[in-house]
Amino acid sequence: MGLLQGRALRADDEFRRIIVIVTRQIGDVLLTTPLIHAAKQRWPAAQIDVLGFAGTLGMLKGNADVSNLIEVRPDSGWSSSVPLIARLWRRYDLALIAQHTDRAHLYGWFAAGARSGQVPENRRSRWKTALLGHAVPLGVKHTHVVIEKMRLLSPWLPQLPEPRVQPPPSAPLPPELVAKLGPHYTVMQVPSLVHYKQWPVRHYAQLVRDWAAAQGHPVVLTGGPSSRDRAIVDGVMTLSGDAAIDAAGQLDLNQMVTLLSGASLYIGPDTSITHLATACGIPVVALFGPTNPRLWGPWPVGWPVEQPYERSGVRQQRRNVVLLQGEQACVPCSREGCDRHRDSRSECLETMMPERVMAEAALLVGTGESAIKPP
Repeated sequence: MGLLQGRALRADDEFRRIIVIVTRQIGDVLLTTPLIHAAKQRWPAAQIDVLGFAGTLGMLKGNADVSNLIEVRPDSGWSSSVPLIARLWRRYDLALIAQHTDRAHLYGWFAAGARSGQVPENRRSRWKTALLGHAVPLGVKHTHVVIEKMRLLSPWLPQLPEPRVQPPPSAPLPPELVAKLGPHYTVMQVPSLVHYKQWPVRHYAQLVRDWAAAQGHPVVLTGGPSSRDRAIVDGVMTLSGDAAIDAAGQLDLNQMVTLLSGASLYIGPDTSITHLATACGIPVVALFGPTNPRLWGPWPVGWPVEQPYERSGVRQQRRNVVLLQGEQACVPCSREGCDRHRDSRSECLETMMPERVMAEAALLVGTGESAIKPP
């Protein structure tokens, strides 16, 4: 195979320039931070750059383990990628390919002679395995993505360290928001990226009213600046009255870290902000629908390198996280809702009543788990 074949990897390898390739969504970028941190611990003098899609690398802004962020457009063709390929060509000693796509593996091949990458277990991906010095098969026993990414370092770290999901550094909140918060508040992320992960607006509104009345402190609603997010948050604001503070679209990720770190509780769906809230160490109630938590459950603070969640369990508490699922026998279906498309309904979320979520939230904040903070 010559130049095409990944070079043999040795436990005593020393690398000075490393590139991590994670061409996926923003939450996946955050869940790559344990891999990045472990690589930096193994090679403290190395420069570690991260390549990802434009708009997804904000979770790494200010990360002390990362030297440079390299953005690529997700819709760019190979002809428009020529300048990037020339820039990457064998610039690095090691490529850690934390994504299984063809594009990610080709970027890794261009960038470095030594490569460790994730590979799906199918015949069409055999060429990817041939390009690697170390391959991590995906989907084995539904292993959590954090563990799968960490296993990219197995040739050099036979005993993997405890994963540390690292949020970005904090930044000051807008003064007008600070004036509304008070010493205690709850954060609720209202919108989901796709409808089949969306907890109903009417459920959020009832929970906001009842929780604010019971706790005697405000509920802060978060979401993005898109028109879809805005419409969902406006719906909850209209139904919940003055019990909520609208912060949707007003904060960047660094400010979100500040808001979340000061909260008494976070409640949210299967989304990147739920992963971020968990990494901030506060009590989290995660509302999961069709998604398999064995793969994508929010990584609990201080959890060792072992599977945090079962595939289904209705209620699973792991350190600072309570993960709730529907009671239907099909949960989790790992599909795009009941109708199998992005705008589908999900019965498992529609039937997850606000009273149930409120009871779990009250139980969680009464357990003292809020004392758990990131290392």
